[in-house]
Amino acid sequence: MILPVLALLSACDMVVMAPAGDIAGQQRDLLVISTLLMLLIIVPVMALTVFFAWKYRESNKAAEYEPDWDHSTSLELVIWSAPLLIIICLGALTWAGTHLLDPYRPLDRIKPGQAVAEQVEPLQVNVVALDWKWMFIYPQYGVATVNELAAPVDRPIRFHITSSSVMNSFYIPALAGQIYAMPGMETKLHAVINHPGEYVGFSANYSGDGFSNMRFAFHGLDQAGFDRWIAGVRQGGQPLDRERYLELEKPSEKVPALHFASVEGGLWDAILNMCVEPGKMCMGEMMDIDRKGGLTMASVRNTMPLIYDKYAGRGSNPAYFGSDDSYVMTICTPLQAAAAAAERTRRSELQNAERGPVDRAPLRGMGLVPPGVPMASLSLSAPASAAPNA
Repeated sequence: MILPVLALLSACDMVVMAPAGDIAGQQRDLLVISTLLMLLIIVPVMALTVFFAWKYRESNKAAEYEPDWDHSTSLELVIWSAPLLIIICLGALTWAGTHLLDPYRPLDRIKPGQAVAEQVEPLQVNVVALDWKWMFIYPQYGVATVNELAAPVDRPIRFHITSSSVMNSFYIPALAGQIYAMPGMETKLHAVINHPGEYVGFSANYSGDGFSNMRFAFHGLDQAGFDRWIAGVRQGGQPLDRERYLELEKPSEKVPALHFASVEGGLWDAILNMCVEPGKMCMGEMMDIDRKGGLTMASVRNTMPLIYDKYAGRGSNPAYFGSDDSYVMTICTPLQAAAAAAERTRRSELQNAERGPVDRAPLRGMGLVPPGVPMASLSLSAPASAAPNA
């Protein structure tokens, strides 16, 4: 009877129970130990259920009949003490695992019995969940890839994860547990791969039409193999700038692996702050404005239409708010303000050059002193309109 069940399970991928990374291995151990602790209660209860049903069946006339039985100190002790001890063990195990396996916590070991060397620098990978593909930026090497990830064996990996639009979940079962990718936010994951091989990563959170094909290849390589892989990305890739990123950001399915030999400076911060488009205010700038108290009274028109005010036209009365656009497009930095002032000066000089020299002769007209006539010689009886213009 067991053979058919094993045959059905033969096609299952047991990577979760046989991972290649230390973090995933510890998570596997936590899962197994927790399950065994719970089975200490579940198995006896199921067995006793069958035993009582058999022993006290209707046809068993020899079974004890004790209608006045209502208490057993020994039974009460077993019923309450055993689950309590298991709950205590599960609580301690969960508390320790929650802190030791915190995805934000830097690694202190590579594998059981081997601590992380002090001189080893973790590999940083910036992960962007796009529709429907994954982008990986290697800031230490200045390269980027789409739908392909590689890391050296026994070197800590530090993932910084975000999303371009909707929430996704970054998951490599052989490496570590899943961690969510959310737009405008940065989540982190620390992990390590201990065995070379080809593994699969995917999104574990439904995100639309192309979700099923939102998968990527993860290569676990030795250090020499990883160096060759980086060199291949640099040789066969194209530059990744903001314009190219905005093209990749558009929804697309079944995208093959792409390589980028260089990455524009500041692109990751722009992606994280949702301001890759030219002229768009970054979230960091917006939060800094809020931290400093907002834009004072000059920004009242920008914020009042957002308020649901039953006394002031529900935020749409042009007589109350004015007829101009009522939103902040961007706030310039001091360097940008200086550049804008220099540009205005340059344009003004160009316009003056196009108009030619200006006639600076004194103007004549009603109420103005005629040229060459001193003010003292004017008649005191002159009308007020002839007096010098103050």
